[in-house]
Amino acid sequence: TFAGGGADIYLHVVNYSCDVGGSHHKVSVSPVVHVRGLCESVVEADLVEALEKFGTICYVMMMPFKRQALVEFENIESAKKCVTFAADEPVYIAGQQAFFNYSTSKRITRPGNTDDPSGGNKVLLLSIQNPLYPITVDVLYTVCNPVGKVQRIVIFKRNGIQAMVEYPFINTDIFLCAQKAKAALNGADIYAGCCTLKIEYARPTRLNVIRNDNDSWDYTKPYLGRRDRGKGRQRQAILGEHPSSFRHDGYGSHGPLLPLPSRYRMGSRDTPELVAYPLPQASSSYMHGGNPSGSVVMVSGLHQLKMNCSRVFNLFCLYGNIEKVKFMKTIPGTALVEMGDEYAVERAVTHLNNVKLFGKRLNVCVSKQHSVVPSQIFELEDGTSSYKDFAMSKNNRFTSAGQASKNIIQPPSCVLHYYNVPLCVTEETFVKLCDDHEVLTFIKYKVFDPKPSAKTLSGLLEWECKTDAVEALTVLNHYQIRPEKIKMSFVMFLHYVLQCQGS
Repeated sequence: TFAGGGADIYLHVVNYSCDVGGSHHKVSVSPVVHVRGLCESVVEADLVEALEKFGTICYVMMMPFKRQALVEFENIESAKKCVTFAADEPVYIAGQQAFFNYSTSKRITRPGNTDDPSGGNKVLLLSIQNPLYPITVDVLYTVCNPVGKVQRIVIFKRNGIQAMVEYPFINTDIFLCAQKAKAALNGADIYAGCCTLKIEYARPTRLNVIRNDNDSWDYTKPYLGRRDRGKGRQRQAILGEHPSSFRHDGYGSHGPLLPLPSRYRMGSRDTPELVAYPLPQASSSYMHGGNPSGSVVMVSGLHQLKMNCSRVFNLFCLYGNIEKVKFMKTIPGTALVEMGDEYAVERAVTHLNNVKLFGKRLNVCVSKQHSVVPSQIFELEDGTSSYKDFAMSKNNRFTSAGQASKNIIQPPSCVLHYYNVPLCVTEETFVKLCDDHEVLTFIKYKVFDPKPSAKTLSGLLEWECKTDAVEALTVLNHYQIRPEKIKMSFVMFLHYVLQCQGS
């Protein structure tokens, strides 16, 4: 988007996909069925409840951000019944019609114990997608414990946020609690619209916890490090509203709870007391007087001729404030990015790791360094400095709680949303910008009707693929436009917008 009077133009990606019912690809019959057109709040249990009438279901793999899933039946006949029935009559899952076809896979790959046909284990592997808010053992305990008594939790942050949750053995079925938890929570949002759970069975059969802290906890050994969990404990639950309502002191109260399906809840006498957890913090070191540990991200795979500090900022600023960017002289194509807080780093790693940019695939991970030091400064290939301080940049988007609440954080997509653009800018202006900066031109252009008093425009730009949109955002985000006869500069801001199936 273009902004006037020293403002910036912001772009973000919007995700539009028209393939809901779609054409049925001609694939051979398979016991694995591909399900599309699911609603955002659907979980594995909803699929099982709607489809078990066709036959025994062996395994389910959720793809929440795609609103899709794979369902493996025990035999081909059950899969045939499902696909044939859905071709003639609508099948509703969680109140919304879904669409079915055979998968090209004959079996869903189990990441856990592959020798076990069911893939079962009492330890679950949780991958938290789009983690806009802090994920601690208290959060996961609150989410997982209503299904069955949690014994141990370990959180690890490598290429994103993952955790393992261990349940106890049950005499009748050793995996009963873990199975119920996977069915009830797989595909659900911890907070509305974010922190989405993707759950599989883990490889380890038991977790080893050394100490009790925010990232690990053994509930059978409280002496490992008891903490004061705070007063006024409140239950938190899947799909409750995230704490995005801001008060004068930053954040509002916890959101309301939505109960788990009744068949997956324990009896009231068995339900343990649940705990509260720390709320997310507004970012930026100049607001808090220093960065917490883990606020530096290392990114490698940067194109040495096309990437510089400003372009790294353009890409990473969508996920949190940027304090400093420094390219490493000893490792070409690698940069350190100091962000406003550790949660911004987690969002950046989750959304940007493995993204393809200028023919190279980015590797984004948490750095061991606690801050970026301006040493060994040199000149990059384009003549700009290898180090730049963005701490006071007006283009940072999370400098206050109010501003942070307005950001729509989305993964990269092929559609960008632009805003704060001067009224005189046309589609031809955007085409020329793309040509002048050697990025591919968009394939669709839309401008929203401005209000009578509006001084700027906003709209959507769609590229052929996600990679093209990411490259355009990296190059054109915050680009200053000085139109003729207008004595003010405009800066273009770009960010991604979620593509919603069927919208």
